[in-house]
Amino acid sequence: MPEKPPRLIEPITHADGLCRCPWPGTDPLYVAYHDDEWGAPEWDDRALFEKLILDGFQAGLSWITILRKRESFRAAFDGFDPEKIARYRERKFAVLMADAGIVRNRAKIEAAPALARIWLDLQERGGFARYIWNFVDGRPIAPRRRTLADIPAQSPQAEALSNDLKQRGAKFVGPTIVYAFMQAVGMVNDHLGACHRQSACAALGERRPW
Repeated sequence: MPEKPPRLIEPITHADGLCRCPWPGTDPLYVAYHDDEWGAPEWDDRALFEKLILDGFQAGLSWITILRKRESFRAAFDGFDPEKIARYRERKFAVLMADAGIVRNRAKIEAAPALARIWLDLQERGGFARYIWNFVDGRPIAPRRRTLADIPAQSPQAEALSNDLKQRGAKFVGPTIVYAFMQAVGMVNDHLGACHRQSACAALGERRPW
């Protein structure tokens, strides 16, 4: 879950009359992300790959920092094409480390090719999306929490996915990072019960492709 404003843990009603989770505040970019993306079930293999890499880059930073740099990340990382990223070597690492538009962290950059190779392997074994969603039995978890204080930092499912990814060679996939990823891609619907997106994302969860 993205960071929340201090002391603000309950849903708030905005000037447009919609009740939202408190963490986007009034930042237009953050509100749009909350309304259009966060918590909506994502079934696309490539989109899930991109989000997991970006969540790894978020480690130690705020999500809004990554969100503001997302287009620069997409340009720098070849549109998050796993086949291209899997071939990254020292020359590409140097180019990325010189790119002020992204987070220039060598360890995080070097983690991307490893995750790309995992993605490619899983694509041959039924697909990355199926692999990811199997950790919640292919269906979003919808706990209908009342306040942000009710939302955990991780879950048993996040820990299981984290451990499996680590065993495959992935980095920056600890259970807290993975739980934030699961929230963002709709594997768990952590929009608060009063938020207008809670029911909308729940309805999207019924349209799963498998």
